[in-house]
Amino acid sequence: MPEAIFFDLDDTLLWDKKSIELALTLTAEEAQRTYQVDADQLVKDVRRIAPEIYSTLSTHAFTQLIGINPFEGLWGEFGDSIHYQFREMGRVMPDYRKQVWTEALKEQGAGDEDAGLRLSRQFIEYRRNNPVLYEETFDVLDVLQKKGLRLLLLTNGAPSLQLEKLAITPELVPYFDHIVISGNYGFGKPDASLFEHTLRLMDLPAEDVWMVGDNKKTDILGANRTEIKSVWINHHNLDEARSEEDGVPNYTIRRLKELLTLIK
Repeated sequence: MPEAIFFDLDDTLLWDKKSIELALTLTAEEAQRTYQVDADQLVKDVRRIAPEIYSTLSTHAFTQLIGINPFEGLWGEFGDSIHYQFREMGRVMPDYRKQVWTEALKEQGAGDEDAGLRLSRQFIEYRRNNPVLYEETFDVLDVLQKKGLRLLLLTNGAPSLQLEKLAITPELVPYFDHIVISGNYGFGKPDASLFEHTLRLMDLPAEDVWMVGDNKKTDILGANRTEIKSVWINHHNLDEARSEEDGVPNYTIRRLKELLTLIK
């Protein structure tokens, strides 16, 4: 049995994609009532347009390094003082958000920049008000804690945004000895140095630690690089075929409770 488990946050314990889906749907339904657009089509257009515009931003390379996706850009405030690129994100993201919603409305011949600004602000409110955790998250963390395992949260992203996610799901925080956010260090998973830092924080060798995460390109590959045993959680039955960029997990599970069967 390991002495400690490192957990990823987004789409491992916290169902971030579901929260985004809910916020998109609620915002689009409001747009349908106000601007007579088709809500389903608006969601499709936002999902297409957001990554396109995001990839043109001056901060795009930095977001790739730290691990911040286009839909986090639609609601995060950023502006973290620790790095000039975060400050630049704080400057450019409001316009990015407005532009995404404005362009999506234009696809249906509706709205203007004021409408885009209104919807961008509404999306932020809906996302903040709709945190979703996986059903088994707390049960599994409770069992691991009772077994005496030490837990650490290792998440990619901007400190301000990841801490906001935790602030709106405060029950998660007490389970963890440490919360490590990539944006505080200037690089993200799968960089081996981030995993090495977490090992030093816990004062444990790699062989005494497991890493649990949903992303084979970040969580699993980073664990592989530091010889930490890895558990890939495939919540949503993704294709298990491996690309060259993927790490190779020691174990694959499809729900959090299956982790308990691996802990002997």
